[in-house]
Amino acid sequence: MTVDPPPAPPFRDPRLPFAKRVDDLLARLTPDEKVAFLHQFAPAVERLGVAAFRTGQEALHGVAWMGPATVFPQAVGLGATWNPDLVRRVGEAVSREVRAMRARDERVGLNVWAPTVNLLRHPLWGRNEEGYSEDPRLTSAIATAYTHGLRGDHPAYWRTAPVLKHWLAHNNETDRATTSSSVRPRVLREYDLRAFRDTVGAGAVAGVMPAYNLVNGRPNHLSPYLRSELRAWTDEDLLVCSDAGAPSNLVDAEHYFGTHEEASAAALLAGVDSFTDHGTDGSRVTARLKGALDQGLLTEADVDTAVRRQLSVRFRLGEFDPQYDPHRDTGEFDTPAHRALALEAAEQAVVLLRNEELLPLAPDRRVAVVGLLADECKLDWYSGALLHRSTPLEGLYERFGAERVEFAEGVDRIRLRTGGAFLHVPPADAPGEARGAGGALDPALLSGRTDLPPLTTDAVGTELALADWGGGVLTLRAPDGRYLSVAEDGFLRAAADQPGGWVVQETFRLEPHENGHLLRHLGTGRHVRVAADGVKVAGTGDVFEVITVERGEEAVARAAGRADVVVVVAGNDPHINGRETEDRTTLELPAHQRRLLHAARAANPRTVLVLTSAYPYAVDVSRLPAVLWTAHGGQAAGTALARVLAGDVSPAGRLPQTWYASDADLPGLLDYDVIGSRQTYLYFEGAPLFPFGHGLSYADFAYSELSVRVTDTSVHVRCALTNTGDRTADEVAQLYARAVDPSAPRPRRELLAHRRVTLAPGERARLDLEVPLSSFEFWDVARGAWRLEQGPYELLLGASSEDVRLRTRVTLAGEPPAPRAVTERGLEGADFDEHSGIAIVDRTRTAGDSVTPAAAGASGELLYRSCDFADGVTAVSARLAGEGVLEVSLDGGPPLTRLTLAGPTPDAYTYVTVDAPFAASGVHDVRLGLRGPLRLAHVGFSG
Repeated sequence: MTVDPPPAPPFRDPRLPFAKRVDDLLARLTPDEKVAFLHQFAPAVERLGVAAFRTGQEALHGVAWMGPATVFPQAVGLGATWNPDLVRRVGEAVSREVRAMRARDERVGLNVWAPTVNLLRHPLWGRNEEGYSEDPRLTSAIATAYTHGLRGDHPAYWRTAPVLKHWLAHNNETDRATTSSSVRPRVLREYDLRAFRDTVGAGAVAGVMPAYNLVNGRPNHLSPYLRSELRAWTDEDLLVCSDAGAPSNLVDAEHYFGTHEEASAAALLAGVDSFTDHGTDGSRVTARLKGALDQGLLTEADVDTAVRRQLSVRFRLGEFDPQYDPHRDTGEFDTPAHRALALEAAEQAVVLLRNEELLPLAPDRRVAVVGLLADECKLDWYSGALLHRSTPLEGLYERFGAERVEFAEGVDRIRLRTGGAFLHVPPADAPGEARGAGGALDPALLSGRTDLPPLTTDAVGTELALADWGGGVLTLRAPDGRYLSVAEDGFLRAAADQPGGWVVQETFRLEPHENGHLLRHLGTGRHVRVAADGVKVAGTGDVFEVITVERGEEAVARAAGRADVVVVVAGNDPHINGRETEDRTTLELPAHQRRLLHAARAANPRTVLVLTSAYPYAVDVSRLPAVLWTAHGGQAAGTALARVLAGDVSPAGRLPQTWYASDADLPGLLDYDVIGSRQTYLYFEGAPLFPFGHGLSYADFAYSELSVRVTDTSVHVRCALTNTGDRTADEVAQLYARAVDPSAPRPRRELLAHRRVTLAPGERARLDLEVPLSSFEFWDVARGAWRLEQGPYELLLGASSEDVRLRTRVTLAGEPPAPRAVTERGLEGADFDEHSGIAIVDRTRTAGDSVTPAAAGASGELLYRSCDFADGVTAVSARLAGEGVLEVSLDGGPPLTRLTLAGPTPDAYTYVTVDAPFAASGVHDVRLGLRGPLRLAHVGFSG
């Protein structure tokens, strides 16, 4: 007698829709099992055959943290390609490597935390390398391409599940867990939300990650826009994953709630579905959530909602249908195609900023390649370990021949003497080991090597290579290439292949002291001293005399003087002076590298400056015949650069952000008001060093035959583009628009569309660009809605935001401006047209905005234009919290009334209504003055 096996439960039935299967599995989970799923590391449910699941696999420009993988250019470099088709292919390659790596290491996750769509509003932001552009449309175009590549093309099953980072208005590392970005409604919708909206709407996004910071006084992990905006953009169940440690920050750093139970409940209700907190240990997160359930702060239905979203992603990834998963055996790793794609991406990311007929280089040139980055292939925090490596020096050797290339790094070569003896690096018998080569779920926990002997002293000492990366931050390297580093035991060793780690242990500062210097180790903050058992860091340090054997500029000048052309490779180390946790302090190139550039230029005026960096610099280029920029270009960076310099490839990268001429052009790092502070190419009125979209070519292109056709839904732009040069090259045609006579401040010009086109010499192409009319809309604060304003618009077509080749005007039949109907709607405090000294803050802990003076106890001014009082009002009322005085005036005149909140309200969220007589009729500009620690939510008019 045979016994039939029990039927498979519905959640195992691939014939059923995912939603029904999710509901079935959800109903089978116990309350405790469901709560456990809310931690990043969701445990297995063995009784149901459900495996463990981890949210979060870093994959910004290749698979990161899990050992060797193909390393593509940094995200800002991918943005500089202006090529969505290329970036989609990069995303596809990365997702195939994720699948291949997971097949041999289950720690590799399929829920990838990429891309970063934060806009590059401010070039001093430490994480500039992670974003694509300062422009929301370019950012969205590149991010959409990358997510489509990561997702794959199957209609039901996803190759990986991309999560966008970091929601929302996040551009500072300084105090990032406690600072609040004050974002007015227009900036929120026209700028910060737009990149997320368009990318999510394209249909290849599985979720988002909130950022550490607060927006308008409210932590991003409680953002009401997760519900009101994000989830309205798609029918997919989006998975919102917290950033690491951010749920605890709600209590521990931000003090927004008094208990973790309150904070966890609030985050879950706001829309956070997966809590990344306390590493792999989910016990504290689950205890907090169970406590919130016990206290009635959450219901089981609230938990179900979050778990359903996670399960939806897992079903889409094919976890429950391995036999039907079309991506199961599609993994590819380090293939020739991936290597070729890494080279292609690195080539397309190179931007030619200036060229006075020096480039391309003739094949018989003798080339000196000099600079701190000339023989480096740098990785950043979100890179995988290198499988292949190509530095500028290696690329030039390969292209021009080693006999025609001379190298000078430009480091200062020094010895350090203390107490009559010199620091000595003993020989190392242990094998070399690249940081992170073995992979780690959290590389921040990787510790330094202790298997190598500590430094000692002797009578001769070891010559060290000193590089100053700016601000006195130094690295010291032994002759065998190992960097001096400090491990957990406090000893100083030559142990690191590169500076790196969450807390960099390879940086130092020489501090003048008495007749010498103290050597401070920056990772520990302690000073270096010599002890009987070796050199270590301690509370007090020894005084060192710095013996300079050779200045870096001396070696550079010798090499430059013997060459036909000098290539100076300057820039940043992605782990030093500008990275996650650390903003930059200046646009200036570090002094050490300025000295090297000056020495090279003085010895040989035929000098090419190659800036290899994660962000823009302010550099005097007036005496340089050629300047290029590339982000850190990944494993093929050196080969790509050499091919561009030699003319094998014509450069066609374009700047994805404005390069400002000096620090004086920059707003404050925490000033997020791109409209009021005239930030980015959209509003900046000064003269940039290089404008947004700028990039030169070895070919010339002619634009002609511009025509425009307007329909009920779109503007159709057509033009002809011809390569008038003598070589095949790419051109990036860029279409901008500006409102000619706007009723509110609008961008000087705004990117609407672009196209990267490859043309042979003499080849002509016809470009057709279709722009939806919605692209011309702006957020009308008077109506609280999008509005297409009727009137003339200028269309600008050219090679950059400033290099306009063709222009024309169209008149769009939108809506005319209308005054604010203040007798019906009143004035929301945050819906101002202009302000001075105002910050937007949270009206309640869950929703709404108020305004308050930005400086404690100071004053702030608000302007609301064209307010219609109709036939007249006789009273004004205001919803106020705190204490102080609200002054109301019209058209720049003196205050007509004052509303006084005499005593402080119980807390910042307790509002009272204050009334006062006020007479007005017709249309006027309303000015409000806030005096003292006053919060204003709303002003109403009646009578």
